[in-house]
Amino acid sequence: MSRMYSFIIPVFNRSKEIEELLGSFIKMEYNEPYEIVIVEDGSSETSEAVVKRFANNLPITYYFKPNSGPGASRNFGMQKAKGNYFIILDSDVLMPPHYLKTVDAFLKKTYYDCFGGADAAHDSFTPLQKAINYVMTSFFTTGGIRGSEKSVQHFEPRSFNMGISKKAFEATGGFAKIHPGEDPDLSQRILKSGFKTTFIPNAFVYHKRRISWNKFYTQVKKFGMVRPILTKWHPTAAKVTFWFPSLFVIFTIASVLGALLYRWELIIPLLGYVLLILFHASFVTKSIGIGILSVAAVFVQFFGYGIAFLKSTFFIRLLQKDPEKKFPNLFFK
Repeated sequence: MSRMYSFIIPVFNRSKEIEELLGSFIKMEYNEPYEIVIVEDGSSETSEAVVKRFANNLPITYYFKPNSGPGASRNFGMQKAKGNYFIILDSDVLMPPHYLKTVDAFLKKTYYDCFGGADAAHDSFTPLQKAINYVMTSFFTTGGIRGSEKSVQHFEPRSFNMGISKKAFEATGGFAKIHPGEDPDLSQRILKSGFKTTFIPNAFVYHKRRISWNKFYTQVKKFGMVRPILTKWHPTAAKVTFWFPSLFVIFTIASVLGALLYRWELIIPLLGYVLLILFHASFVTKSIGIGILSVAAVFVQFFGYGIAFLKSTFFIRLLQKDPEKKFPNLFFK
């Protein structure tokens, strides 16, 4: 079966990001027809003028719709798309030239109805962006589940870099109105519908991520808050590793209090982990400065996620509260 790929890209007040993303498409090493579907999700600062500048060089379709969140916007784009295989991207990514050629070669050899790929830091990214990328992909922070297929058994693609066939989209109905968490939820429903997911090596994108400490904290806090909701919906997807950030919070507080109130040596294991992150991040990124930022990012990530995870677990799992009523900010109407 031949495939025509449709890139589905929702955007909300990110015209500069769309300009950089479309610029990276210009260098795409792929000679077969494909299309780019930009879905403007009720932005006050639209990217329409940017899209028009690229329209002569790229196969772009542009839609503007009222704000309804990224999940509904992706569904809208897939409904409008001409292709039979959809590739979902966030607006804050850059495409390496080989991306689509790598994806197509893999699917021709071993077909899957859903795939995901890794994210990486581009050389042009700021030190903070590189530090955040490190803590979101490193084996020593997340187990490497977002950056390597070797760390994944049943891969849950993420919507910054996710492929789904038209057949799987129609069978599942696409993304739900929860956000964040709409991508692992869809991945689980794809698996329950009898389709298979996979990780495609080397099909990575350069992912800018959040560009401030406050935005990064807000993001990981929401990740922690939504996870107990997802495991309630999909019990078989629950993993003990989801508790690790919360355990790290308890471990950190206990280590500091123990060192202050009892014996200073109780802080040594925590310091050992901090040094591990510092040296490994500095080695990987070839920058001591990024290594120091990575240490700070680890604590922001784990405390943001871990505390929110405990809070959500208490209300959703223990008290059995309705997720939409308890955490309405996680759902679009």
